[in-house]
Amino acid sequence: MTMVGELFLSAFLGLAFERLASIEIVSFFQGGKLKDDLLKKLEIKLLSINEVFNDAEERQMRDPNVKAWLDEVKDAVYEAEDLLDEIETEVCKTKSEAEFDTTSSKVRNFFTNVSVNPFEKKIESRIEDVLRKLEFLANQVELLGLKKRSGIAEKSSQRLQSSSLVDESSIYGRDVDKEVLTKFVLSDDGSGNHPSVITIVGMGGLGKTTLAQLVYSDKRMKDYFDLKAWVCVSEEFDVRRVTRAMLEAITLSKDDTRDLNTLQVKLAEKLMGRKFLLVLDDVWNENHTHWEVLQRPFCYGAPGSKILVTTRSERVASTMHSAEILNLKQLSEEDCWMLFTAHAFNKGDPFANPSLNAIGKKIVKKCKGLPLALKTLGSLLRTRLFPREWENILTSDVWNIPYDESNIIPALSLSYHYLPAHLKRCFAFCSLFPKDYEFDKEDLVMLWMAECFLQKPQTNQRIEDVGDEYFRRSTIQVFLPAIKCR
Repeated sequence: MTMVGELFLSAFLGLAFERLASIEIVSFFQGGKLKDDLLKKLEIKLLSINEVFNDAEERQMRDPNVKAWLDEVKDAVYEAEDLLDEIETEVCKTKSEAEFDTTSSKVRNFFTNVSVNPFEKKIESRIEDVLRKLEFLANQVELLGLKKRSGIAEKSSQRLQSSSLVDESSIYGRDVDKEVLTKFVLSDDGSGNHPSVITIVGMGGLGKTTLAQLVYSDKRMKDYFDLKAWVCVSEEFDVRRVTRAMLEAITLSKDDTRDLNTLQVKLAEKLMGRKFLLVLDDVWNENHTHWEVLQRPFCYGAPGSKILVTTRSERVASTMHSAEILNLKQLSEEDCWMLFTAHAFNKGDPFANPSLNAIGKKIVKKCKGLPLALKTLGSLLRTRLFPREWENILTSDVWNIPYDESNIIPALSLSYHYLPAHLKRCFAFCSLFPKDYEFDKEDLVMLWMAECFLQKPQTNQRIEDVGDEYFRRSTIQVFLPAIKCR
């Protein structure tokens, strides 16, 4: 999430502009003794930086000078945000105090007193300090070679925890892999009471979890195994946490037990004499001792039990003594095009807009056979019907940025980059939660409401309906696919 975190500042620039135009802020400046042009100057400086922000966001990951400039901009914008917070708080405080004054003289005096209010004097000094910082940063734009962008995003209206559910109609090119993996899982390998470990290995965005979901949901698994459980492990391999997650997945109930021994005894009792299939998704642990402790209850299961693991690391597969390893490959060119068109074109029909086909095929090649990249960019382009918009994606500098492990980052970066500002803010807020955090949609909408991230509702529309609309947007669904809905 490091890359995504570095991109989020643009979302809060948009929020700053909205707050500068709020009734509380405008009335404070108009009614007080502050310099009349301070508010306008602050808005102009932020606008001048915003004009080059799209270019800076794309270049920051390959140009350390631009990254340093963005860090300084971030500090200045956050400082401006703090000032606006204090002003709004002061206005609300003064109005609240005035409610106990029948003549409302306190409010009038706050804005009309001949003497300068101490709060105003302090705020004025701090605003001027922020303006000096922004002026310095704006003067560096030409030196850094930053270019103004049109801001397409403004004109358009931590990997999350996985689950076992899958929409098979949206999967392409994995039939052979599924059958190979199914054969491994259903095989009688004579391993006794020690379940065999089968590992899917591949880079991020390749579809390891999706393949595991396909096998897990296959009817043959239900007929062959006495019980199944799905656990998302992720980077922090805490034996107690993972053991509790396995127990809860089997019992379908929450368990607050904190003692590891008690948890493992409970788990062993549930597995006793039963043939089970356990999926451990997104495993990063390469510590053999941790794995040895975790797998102790597994030997209580019946012969033929299996552990299905997904990981990016072959060392993880070795650590877990995998009996079978499936190295997942990129999709074929034909499957890539089918997956992309299913998301990019209405009803998956590329002939509905033939002028986009040639550009689309070039974009598909840049996705390097990664299903997540194809799905992400396809969803992004679905509402963009003009060749120029597709060309902008194809020729973006983001594709030229080197990445260590996966080619998925450019696609995700582009999809975030073209989100409208109000959706960027909501997505940025989600990054405050731990990786694999399981969101509840209604709770998250309430949090967005509390942060004033939701746009004002139209006539006969509730603010909650605005939050629901954000989830119906295909672009935000690509980023937040695993939110629970009540």
